[in-house]
Amino acid sequence: MKTDPIQFDIEINDVIFPLLLGEGDANLRYLEGHFDSQLTARGSRIIVKGPTDESDRIKRVFSDLESLYLRRSDVSAKDIRTILRLAGFTGGASSTVVPVDQGPVVFDSSRGPVRARGENQERYIAMIEQKAIVFGIGPAGTGKTYLAVAKAVDWYHRRLVDKIILVRPVVETGETLGFLPGDILEKVDPYFRPLYDALDEMLTREKVRRFIERGAIEVAPLAYMRGRTLNHAFVILDEAQNTTSGQMKMFLTRLGISSRAVLTGDLTQIDLTDASKSGLLEAQQVLSQIEGIGFVDFTDTDVVRHPLVADILRAYQNNNGDPKNG
Repeated sequence: MKTDPIQFDIEINDVIFPLLLGEGDANLRYLEGHFDSQLTARGSRIIVKGPTDESDRIKRVFSDLESLYLRRSDVSAKDIRTILRLAGFTGGASSTVVPVDQGPVVFDSSRGPVRARGENQERYIAMIEQKAIVFGIGPAGTGKTYLAVAKAVDWYHRRLVDKIILVRPVVETGETLGFLPGDILEKVDPYFRPLYDALDEMLTREKVRRFIERGAIEVAPLAYMRGRTLNHAFVILDEAQNTTSGQMKMFLTRLGISSRAVLTGDLTQIDLTDASKSGLLEAQQVLSQIEGIGFVDFTDTDVVRHPLVADILRAYQNNNGDPKNG
């Protein structure tokens, strides 16, 4: 339900105002296509006229854009789309604007199509289709896990696999699984929350629960993979940087008939006592030449979370820091 219209001005820094508008006001028109409000450039102001319930989000969009221009002197189309998405804009009622570089659909989820965004994500998805084992390595927020989950659900819906298996090494920080309350699923639930969040977006929470109950989705710590053969399954090993050499070898040799394995990890976030013993680091060094195994290296330019995430990652990298946040 539309609210009563309102008109207000947004003041923009004089220096960056022409850059923010884009050539021929292209950026402004692109932004307007996602709002129900009308945007007019006048002097160093944006005059906004439209529904009251859009006003705060529009102010947030322009505030974020101005902050980015002041820091970078340039903002890409991907940055603009990310800012719009984070502010809750997916296109106004009359919008016909579609970004020309929208990537291919990976899976039509309950919340709309999941798309690969950017060259590395497209290469990642193509490699998962082509190779039995794929490693996605790179910083937080690059879509490694999210797209792997989307592809797993896609394969399950296409009946290319019988089940989805989600695996993580449980690296404990003060509490052991034996001390945590509940059964094994309840014990490991906090470790698997990022995977559950992705599944909830692809399907719904209720569907995910039903799939787990009937065994179509299995969740297990890495230690529970020993001795198994995983046939007709799409297996995702998340946080692979926290595997030891022995665990990595054990996991890779579980793969059975008509199965796919995707391993995701960030080599800057190794929580092992000796980071040089990471199974992911070793796998990157010794398996890269094997036919049937693919590696995709993501960088901070592939980050699809809030634009500040890429800046944060670069700042830590420049300071030789080691951010511990997934």
